[in-house]
Amino acid sequence: MAHELILDGHKVESEVEIPVVYRGIEVKAGFRADMIVDSVILVEVKSVAKLIPIHDAQVITYLKLTGIQTGLLLNFNVEVLRHGLRRLLK
Repeated sequence: MAHELILDGHKVESEVEIPVVYRGIEVKAGFRADMIVDSVILVEVKSVAKLIPIHDAQVITYLKLTGIQTGLLLNFNVEVLRHGLRRLLK
């Protein structure tokens, strides 16, 4: 997916480490966004039987920590991809 986006002229960052700052101290929380596209869309990829609220919460947390406004949550474990797609906003 990243390769196709790059071929289309987009800037793609993969496995982007997301820092957490608490009271001025950076905490190593181990958060990593699967992909950030053009510095404006955060993409989180899953392959699960069903998306559950914790998946939404994960993306929203990443949006808050990065300052990015729009997130896409993609679940590839569906027959039709559009059924596994959620757009989330900060």
